[in-house]
This record gives sequence, C-alpha cells and structure tokens, in this order.
Amino acid sequence: MSKQQEPITALYCRLSQEDAREGESNSIANQKAILAKYAKDNGFTRTEFFVDDGFSGTVFDRPGFLAMMDGVKSGTIKTIIVKDHSRLGRNRLVIGTLLEEDFERYGVRYIAIMDNIDSEQGLSDLIPMADLFNEWHAKNTSQKVRSVKHAQGNAGIPLSGVPPFGYLKDPQDKRKWLLDETAAKVVRRVFALCMDGKGPSQIARLLESEKVQTPVEYLRSIGVKTPKKPPRVPFQWEPSTVAAMLERQEYLGCVVNFRTRRKSFKIKKQLRLDPSEWKVFENHHEPIIAKSAWERVQEIRQNKRRSPKSGKTSLFSGLLECADCHSKLYFSKKTEDANNDFFVCSRYRGGRGECTAHYIRDIVLYNLVPEHLRGTLRYVKKYEKYFVQAVNQKSTQEQAKSIAEKKRRCERNKKRIAELDVLFQRIYEDFVAARLSDERFGKLSEAYEAEQSALKAETVQLETELAEEKQSAANTERFLELVRSYTEIDDLTPTILNEFIQKIVIHAPDRSSGTRKQKVEIYYNCVGVLDVSQEDAWIEAIAECRRNQKPKEQKTA
Repeated sequence: MSKQQEPITALYCRLSQEDAREGESNSIANQKAILAKYAKDNGFTRTEFFVDDGFSGTVFDRPGFLAMMDGVKSGTIKTIIVKDHSRLGRNRLVIGTLLEEDFERYGVRYIAIMDNIDSEQGLSDLIPMADLFNEWHAKNTSQKVRSVKHAQGNAGIPLSGVPPFGYLKDPQDKRKWLLDETAAKVVRRVFALCMDGKGPSQIARLLESEKVQTPVEYLRSIGVKTPKKPPRVPFQWEPSTVAAMLERQEYLGCVVNFRTRRKSFKIKKQLRLDPSEWKVFENHHEPIIAKSAWERVQEIRQNKRRSPKSGKTSLFSGLLECADCHSKLYFSKKTEDANNDFFVCSRYRGGRGECTAHYIRDIVLYNLVPEHLRGTLRYVKKYEKYFVQAVNQKSTQEQAKSIAEKKRRCERNKKRIAELDVLFQRIYEDFVAARLSDERFGKLSEAYEAEQSALKAETVQLETELAEEKQSAANTERFLELVRSYTEIDDLTPTILNEFIQKIVIHAPDRSSGTRKQKVEIYYNCVGVLDVSQEDAWIEAIAECRRNQKPKEQKTA
C-alpha cells in the first residue's frame, strides 16, 4: 500500500469552556503537542487533527467529532488517538456504543494516551466505570455552573451571552449594555412598521428589499462573535427574527432572565418557561422603545389579522370586536366595489354559527372613525384640564362597583383559603388517629387542595386587575401626551389608528324603530370609551366638573 493510500490517524482534541478554566494542562495547544509526540514516537505518519474548542463532552453534534466520524464511516480513518478518555466525551451510553459497537464495526483502533487504553490490546472491564465517573464530573460541573448562573440571574445580571440587537456589551463592564445607535434605528423602524399595520413577514420583505443587514450580519461586520451563522442569501430577514424582536422586553430598558432552561445536562435543547417564571429587572440600560409603544405593539400582535382569500385587508382588520360574543369580526370582500366590503362576526358562519352577523360595511368605519377621532382631539385640546377630571370621574363611577366587588372577592377568597388550611389540618389529625380511612382522606385532601389552588389563582388575578385599575391617572396623562403630539389628523393611517384606538365594539343592528340603527363603541388606548359625538353632552360634563371645583376654590380662598 502506498503512502497516499494509507489510512488516516485522527488526532482528536476537545476543550469545553469549563475545562478551559482549569488551566493550561487541557488546552488545545497542549493536547496537540502530546498527540503529535505520541504519533511520531509510535510510527503513526499520516495524521490529521480534528478539533472541537468550546464544546461540552455531553453533546456529540460537535463539528470536529462529526467530521472525524464521517471519515470513520467512509473507511479513511482507522485509528483515533486522544489525550485522555474524557476528551472523546462524557456520556457513558454514547461512549459505550462507540467503543463496543461503532469502532468494532468499522475496524477502528482507539487509543487514550493518559488512561492507557488501546483497543488493539483489548478493552478493560473498568472502562465503563471510568465513563460513569466522567459523566458524573460533567453533571457536577453543570450543577455548579447552574448554581452560579441562578445567583447571577436573581441579582439582575444578564444571563444572555450576546445582548439583544440594538445593544453592545460595555468594554469596561461586560455585565452592562450600551446603546448601539446604528442597530437601534433598525429596531425603532421595525416597531414603527408594526404600528403602521405591517406583520413580521411584510416587515422582513421590506427590510430585505432595502438591503438592511440582519442582526447576525451586522454584528459580524463590527467584529462581534455570534452563535448563529449569517443567512446564505445576504439581507435575508426571517419573519421569526422580526417577531422575536417585537416581543423583547429588553427594549424597555429591562433585563429578562430565566426565559428558558435545559431539561438535562445531556440535552442541549432549551425549554421555554412560562412568563410567570421569568425574572424582570427594570432600568438596567437605556431603553430604545417607549413603554406605551411597546405595549401597543403587544396588543397588535395579539390581535393578528386574518387575511381573506382575496388578499385584501382593511385598515380596521383585527380591531373590531363583537359586542355579544366578544369574538373578532372578519373582513370580507365579495365584489370588486370597495364600497361593498364588510365585516361580520367570526362566529356567525353564514347563519350556522353561535352568533348573529353584526354586519357593518368597511366604508362606514372609514367615515365614522376619523370623524370621531378628530372630534376627540379637538375637545380634549380645548378642555384639557376638565377632560382629565371628567375622565377620572367617569372612570371612578364605572369602576367603583367593580373595585368594591373585587375587593370583597379577594377578602372572601383569603378567608376561605385560611379555613381550608384548618380543615386540612383536622383531617390529617383524624387520619393519623385512624379516625379517617386512606380513601376518604385522599378524596378530601385532593378536593381541598384543588379548591385552594383555584382560589389562590383567582385571588392573584383579582389583585392584578385591582393594581391595573389604579393606573387610570397615569393612563390619562399618557393619552394627553399622545393627543398633544398631533396638531391635526388629515388622513387616518395604520400608525395613528393603532396609537389611539384599542378596539372598536360593534353591536347588533336595531330595527325596532323601522330604520336600521347600529351602535359602535370606540375604545381609546388608556382611557376607554369616549363619547364626544354630541357637543351639548360634552359641555354639560365640563360644566359639572366646574361646579364641583368652585366650592373647593372658595373654601381654599
């Protein structure tokens, strides 16, 4: 056999991040030196290095290892040499399969220098025990790393290796993030496009057509290493990238830790945790997106628009809600005439569903909503001081009964939860004293625990709703700031619509008077329903606020 036809001897090196911290002895350079010397001293002339730097031994999708195994399967590699047995891997089941089946099947000689392992001399029965200890080492290291990460995460230190697109790590303190204005402009643009009514796919196509670099492309262009590879086609934005960007709380200046976890130290895949398990730390870095804009984008994303078969959508798609069943209204186009485009309740289903049509034409909304919005802005600007009082008074009147009822329910729930604790203690004592059978104790304890869990969940929800209702004053100020930012609204755009309007509730038409009348309620962001269609009623509300204010002013004087 000629030299060119001789099989390759693979010199395999691996170094995990944890191994690197242990010092120079396990470094890639040190491993290469030991392997090269051993190969030369023992007559292995045709050698090739396969290296995995920064890869855990518990996973086997390492690029160097996979390339080496391709050579094994093709027959070009007949000998594998490693510095020590743990370099091959730290999963006893996989390593056992490699040594006892794969290497035997392909006629591969395996040598671990420091452990005196040479498959040509036969494998010791103690090797499985060594594999077990190697796996325990990986598990122990994983637990230590997890404990450190858990402590850092609870202290508000960012756990993500790379900051979100729009930020860079502070060279002076890697735990701090600095605003990257070039990337931040792209982030603001993405949020603005969403406010303008565009979905992730549309935004991705637009950025691609404008040749805007993807996050990975941009970071690599400025010398930042990223775990992901750039797209094969330059400037090819993925809708999933845009969608993930629109959901990131980090753009509010927050750090969000514990979004995911690994099920096992052997499994690389991350499991996404429920948002209730996340840890959010505010004011960590400079925000890119205002909180009001971020919250509005989340509402828009929750009300994803359904595209009809015609491909045409309405400006109001996703905003209309049925007053009776609270489902969305679907946009429909039956003719080429835009004046005949209409919305119907999604649960109507041509009369076969669970609700009535709640039919309303698109053109009616195009005439009604801009006029109502202009009227609202006009009166709010003219009577700003009294508007705040009127809204707060209206809000107080509407919420007073609701708040009182929620408080009563909270108190009632807490009282019952305490009673259940006492009851559980009693049945436990009866069970211990043999006054209650196992079966009876099991049924009672299960019922009490189920009831208590339900009450606790309801109480948390009620307390959250009560806390939100206390934000009415702050919400009113946010609405005023939005109104002040507009001098006049000439054309209704998706951005303006999404900034001002939360939803539009469509009632069933009323024909009792002989003519078709239909009630439409426009819910504004932060302040709810505002009825400014009748000037007399609005002026009367302002006059009432003035009358209520005069006695206080006279008393103060």
